[in-house]
Amino acid sequence: MKHVFNLFDLKQKVNYKNEVLSGLTVALALVPEAIAFALIADLSPLTGLYAAFSIGLITSIFGGRPGMISGATGAIAVIYVGMITVIKKTNPGITVDEISQYVFATVVLAGFIQILVGLLRLGKFIRLVPHPVMFGFVNGLAIVIFMAQIDSFKVRGQDGVLEWMTGNDLFVMLGLVLLTMFIIWGLPRITKLVPSSLVAIIVVSAIALGFGIETKAVEDTLRAGETMAGGIPTFSIPGIPFTLDTFLLILPYAVIVAGVGLIESLLTLNLIDEITQTRGSGNKESVAQGAANIATGFLGGMGGCAMIGQSLINISSGARARLSGIIASLGLLSFILWGAPVIEKLPMAALTGVMIMVSIGTFEWASLKVFGKMPKTDVIVMIIVTLITVILHNLALAVLVGVIISALAFAWENAIRIRARKHIDENGTKHYEIYGPLFFGSISVFTEKFDVQNDPDDVIIDFSESKVVDMSAIEALNSITDKYLKAGKKIHLRHLSPDCQKLLKNADKLIEVNVQEDPTYHVVVDSV
Repeated sequence: MKHVFNLFDLKQKVNYKNEVLSGLTVALALVPEAIAFALIADLSPLTGLYAAFSIGLITSIFGGRPGMISGATGAIAVIYVGMITVIKKTNPGITVDEISQYVFATVVLAGFIQILVGLLRLGKFIRLVPHPVMFGFVNGLAIVIFMAQIDSFKVRGQDGVLEWMTGNDLFVMLGLVLLTMFIIWGLPRITKLVPSSLVAIIVVSAIALGFGIETKAVEDTLRAGETMAGGIPTFSIPGIPFTLDTFLLILPYAVIVAGVGLIESLLTLNLIDEITQTRGSGNKESVAQGAANIATGFLGGMGGCAMIGQSLINISSGARARLSGIIASLGLLSFILWGAPVIEKLPMAALTGVMIMVSIGTFEWASLKVFGKMPKTDVIVMIIVTLITVILHNLALAVLVGVIISALAFAWENAIRIRARKHIDENGTKHYEIYGPLFFGSISVFTEKFDVQNDPDDVIIDFSESKVVDMSAIEALNSITDKYLKAGKKIHLRHLSPDCQKLLKNADKLIEVNVQEDPTYHVVVDSV
């Protein structure tokens, strides 16, 4: 009941006008995106529209980030292409409807995986994504959103192949797109009472339809005989063979769908958090995304995740609560049920202009100004993540590569930073004061610091400014102390933190130094 009570965010002040108008703007922007993403996977437009409706509604009510919009996405659609290719090879003559059933089953399985991730509270690991990776992700996504609008300047020829507009058609399209962008840019400087994106869509559509201007419309993005009109989605179990072979076929793709969906959703959540200066719940969002994908799989939808473009439209229009997402989903359903004939007539120029402005607003222009101020490694990471996102359209791979490079760079920096201050006290005891973490990357430099043969008979290694991190470090300690013992010299490990001592205790089979003096930790620990 907690989520139902918070349905309209009763605990915070809600601007209902902004929520409703923002929701309607997003609903209009969802239409061409949902259709286009369905066509990418060679599916019916309704599979994308149903996904946008059901996923958007469920995540808006139960998700961990009010104001964030979810629906059918290109990142998810691309994944199905490989699976569909395999299915066609193993099942010659299979129909589009039969292929759709495999997609629906994959979405359901991916949803269960996402719920499991949320219940295990693994959403918190999104915090491990460094800022340069976030910059690269956002910049790459902005470029992808912009590039996706290029097809709006193409029309289908008689052979069904997309061809570039020419002549008057191109000039009209460009003019209407620029007019849309100008309204979105200029209206907020006059008034913010209504979302500029919605006004731009209405004004440009009124001009095109009112003056009978011939230009590309939403209906022109559909294939012959297809329509966005439909009924209320009904529950249906995916019609696939329930065999082990089928499960093994869809499982890898379900895992990828779940992973890509969660990465894109949680990164979008973090981005909205930064913009709104509030904090969402990654684990709650993971569960909601999973439940939404399970539902959409049973309702004939292609699945999806958070949509950064539509989320930014929503936030920039003033929405901050759950109501806007609910309005967007219900508005989209009303378009499917009753408004298809009108929505299909809307000029693509208006929607294209909105998305181009979204891409411009999404790009982190500030990241370009700090190129000379950021560490070279961070710049390289940002560029690589951007390029992978743009070239491969694989957000999960881009983020994963960025995190790995950042982690390796961090490990290298810490590996070369380990130092040892050395001095001999009045009693003739030599002190090695270690600072910097001792882990797999720094053990080589660590062992080079010691002069076993020339050191006095009594040696102290002080870890007050260091930390024993892993098993490689323990083995390094075991090795160096063993060398001193074989040389007939006494060694003390001083100022080990409690967690380091616990790590050494758990590794008592590795540490065999001065057992008589310290039977508990198998190593001499002075309490100084």
